[in-house]
Amino acid sequence: MVETLHTEDYVTIAIYFVVVLAVGLWSTFRPNRGNATGYFLAGKTMHWIPVGASIYASNIGAPMFIGLAGTAAASGLAVTIYEWHAVFFLIALGWIFVPVYISCGIEIYSGAIFLKHILDWNMYLSVVVILAVTAVYTVVGGLASVIYTDTLQSVILVVSATVLFILSMIEVGGWNAMTEKYMNSAANYTLLNQSFYSCGMPREDALHIFRSPKTGDIPWTGALTGLSFLGLYVWCQDQLIVQRTLSAKNMVHAKAGSLFGALLKITGLLLFVVPGMISRILYPEEIACADPQKCEEFCSNEAGCSNFAYPLLVLRLLPRGLKGLMLAALLAALMSSLTSILNSASAIMTMDIWRQFRKQASQAELMIVGRVTVLILVGISIIWLPILEAVEGGMFWFYMQAIRSYLIPPMCVLFLLAFFWKRLTEQATFWGLMLSLVVGIVRMALDFTYVAPVCGSGEPDNRPAIVKDIDFLHFAAILAIFSFIAMFVISMFTQPRPERKLRRVTFWTKNDKEEPELSSEDDEEDEREKERKNRENDDGTEDDGMGSRLRKSCKDWVCGTVEDSKKYLTQEEQQQQLRKK
Repeated sequence: MVETLHTEDYVTIAIYFVVVLAVGLWSTFRPNRGNATGYFLAGKTMHWIPVGASIYASNIGAPMFIGLAGTAAASGLAVTIYEWHAVFFLIALGWIFVPVYISCGIEIYSGAIFLKHILDWNMYLSVVVILAVTAVYTVVGGLASVIYTDTLQSVILVVSATVLFILSMIEVGGWNAMTEKYMNSAANYTLLNQSFYSCGMPREDALHIFRSPKTGDIPWTGALTGLSFLGLYVWCQDQLIVQRTLSAKNMVHAKAGSLFGALLKITGLLLFVVPGMISRILYPEEIACADPQKCEEFCSNEAGCSNFAYPLLVLRLLPRGLKGLMLAALLAALMSSLTSILNSASAIMTMDIWRQFRKQASQAELMIVGRVTVLILVGISIIWLPILEAVEGGMFWFYMQAIRSYLIPPMCVLFLLAFFWKRLTEQATFWGLMLSLVVGIVRMALDFTYVAPVCGSGEPDNRPAIVKDIDFLHFAAILAIFSFIAMFVISMFTQPRPERKLRRVTFWTKNDKEEPELSSEDDEEDEREKERKNRENDDGTEDDGMGSRLRKSCKDWVCGTVEDSKKYLTQEEQQQQLRKK
């Protein structure tokens, strides 16, 4: 599937890259990037508009264009529920979870699909280009760079996707024509050969959002139960999203940013789902292919080509110039998600893991660790690419959601119990999580071991009942119940944490005036003394002249440090220092 891009398209893409890099690099010269709070939380100075736009852009990545639109092409409207589900949890994030946070972590593969099939680039060349541009402003600029570029990319995404939706609806003849034509959209050989009929025709319930618990590919019971745990994790726990709300200048902006992000998520039906369905109507020979040989010829995937519904619509429907703008939007989605993931992962590694081993680490050390983490993740991502390419299959979206369903529910249960139940113990969280993850990993291993027969092959389905009869969303609910029972029982037989260590870290204690007692006064005094020594060592470099100062200036810019860290302390850091004094 190689279509022609014209000069106007390449010019549009080039302008986009220049603007995004300019915005990202501009943020590197902001003064509040010289300390860990400035780098990982953008100095806590963000307005609600960039907060909400960044929440939206971080989630609306290339998997949305590939997975959501592709699943809509293959299965119909029901996948919309994943988008609408987010609205409720984003509101909960702003009003329930962020107050406690304030008081007290696939993208690359889906992006490579775009460049491989639109520009006819090699998969690994596509990845290198994407990662190179993304890593530049993520490594150097921190969260501020990510949020500013996210805001720009959100505008590109919404405008471009809206234009494509309007043009595709005009092409298909309107909503009523779309629903009627979709139910009959199939390749010609499917209509002529009954052996392919069940594989190549749309589902009978394709126009239903809520589907049967037994026969539906997205059962309504699973959507209300298992999907709720996935939504809770993505929107209220995931560092990727929470980090944006914590960067807001105050609680009002954090809540408004969450609401703005929720409002943007409502558009998923029109911007991604409907275009995916229209692509199947307009190009059934490719998108609705049912013959493994035909699918292999078109998209190099015997399981199906529905993943290419959105890129094909872009290439064949949009005029010159707009085609390049839309490709820029697709790249914007991918890069937005990648920058968010890389920055959030480096924040977790630096602030939550590294500081456990290096409690007196200096600001310069923390900044260097954060940047090195980004580079390591880039390498791991490239290594993971062939694994995804081998197992992805026809509907990328279901693959992603199934993996999440086997791993995320125990974390959600742990989070909810720790948030609302003060009796939860450390032993219960550890052993309950370990037991639950073993159960989830076993189910995931069974999924990889016992693969469903290819539709139309005539092979019997010999998968175990736990794989064949229990949908992954239903399994997510079962796993959550198991996790709850395990953690509850273990908590009742182990020693809880004293009340003084729970101040301001649960929903019921978020308004406590006193700080939580997490360490002894002697330990705190030792930490302050070592921190002072580290700061003296950082600032004690001898001045050997202009060359030495130039080298130190370059080092400070690359590492994100400044000569006088006290000069750029945020308001929160200043208040913390005053309390310590």
